[in-house]
Amino acid sequence: MTKQKVMNRWYVVIGAVLIQLCLGAIYAWSVFTPKLTAKGGMYEFSATQAAWIFSIGLLVFSIVMILSGRMLAVTGPRKLASIGGIVLGAGYILGGLFGTSFFTQLLFIGVIGGAGIGLAYVVPIAVGVKWFPDKKGMVTGLAVAGFGFGATIWVKSAGSWFGLINNLNFFGLGGVQSVFLLYGIIFLIAVLLGSIVMIDPPKGYVPEGWTPPQPVSSVSGSKPASAALGMTNFESGEMMKTPQFYMTWVTFLFSAIAGLMVIYCIKLFGIDSLKASGMTVEAASAAAGTAMALYAIFNGLGRIIWGTVSDKIGRKISIFLMCLFQGIIMLLFYKMGSAVATLIIGSCIIGFNFGGNFALFPAITADYFGNKNVGLNYGFIFVSYGIAGVIGPQIAGYFKDAAKGGGDPSIWVTPFIIAGVVCLLGAAITLLSKPPQKI
Repeated sequence: MTKQKVMNRWYVVIGAVLIQLCLGAIYAWSVFTPKLTAKGGMYEFSATQAAWIFSIGLLVFSIVMILSGRMLAVTGPRKLASIGGIVLGAGYILGGLFGTSFFTQLLFIGVIGGAGIGLAYVVPIAVGVKWFPDKKGMVTGLAVAGFGFGATIWVKSAGSWFGLINNLNFFGLGGVQSVFLLYGIIFLIAVLLGSIVMIDPPKGYVPEGWTPPQPVSSVSGSKPASAALGMTNFESGEMMKTPQFYMTWVTFLFSAIAGLMVIYCIKLFGIDSLKASGMTVEAASAAAGTAMALYAIFNGLGRIIWGTVSDKIGRKISIFLMCLFQGIIMLLFYKMGSAVATLIIGSCIIGFNFGGNFALFPAITADYFGNKNVGLNYGFIFVSYGIAGVIGPQIAGYFKDAAKGGGDPSIWVTPFIIAGVVCLLGAAITLLSKPPQKI
């Protein structure tokens, strides 16, 4: 290309992180569940109802991502990110003003809020891959790291940092709805600011000092070199005719079930388990809140570190190791929950591995099916995450409700075993996967 002046590509990373900090608010849901499910409280939702708000948010998020992948080519990334920020902010503002019932919270936080996340989420990934074709794993991890880190900010702000959930009372709405209202205003402003730098590079852009790899000809029948991954572009219809699409889809589903189950139930599980070990409810709740916040921090770190590691050792082996480690820790997590230190350690490991999904799966989608259509193609892969967002939390909510309000921590054994086993299955499927050949 001609040596025209272009924007510093690291501005894209800064804008991406700002956007994702807001989109990650959905991962703070566990901070609201004790208030929403408290007996004699303002809402008295069942654990299953609280799980459904979270699950519907994730499901709508994943489905809308397909729509946003198609919209991206028409509206452009800056406009699409702005629309997502407006919808997300509106959902939380409306949830704050009118979310007095399960139905209204499901609609405003789950459906509208989830749609806002889905509209904006794909933009930093698609733009980042185009600006950083030489560092896809790293930039994907950085672009979505804010999603994990953001949950820490929103959890701790509502809890131990400022006590917003206990101290805010805008217009007599109570703590939960007041936090929704405040967060909605913040999300609206911050996502609009981050969208300013969401622009594609000039046509033919190549990072300085990097030479684009050349795909190996399929005529020889040789396998493509790892450096050439992403240079063969599949349309979505072509992608869905390959076994690699379904193997990647199912692996993401299995891996995400564990992380989303723990995001939903970590506070409930931590309170049950630590209380059974002799702690007061207040101390157990504070410890579980710390575990939840650190989970979110390590979720963000996992996105960066797993993405960077995958640039070195390859996406396939990285996904295999991530799923393997996650399966093992989920099988041990029930026992680890009986002490504060091991609860926190287990939460950090689960969060770290779960975060890796959001760097590795968009990157392997680009590797297998091409950089050009990654925004749309990853949307179809990402539907598995939305389904996992229903399966994981609903399994946990079902077993919690089956205990009929009891605090026996043994009810968590079965959900964690299910999550551990499917993660190990995901690891096995990954070993059988290889890059597709386009004929």
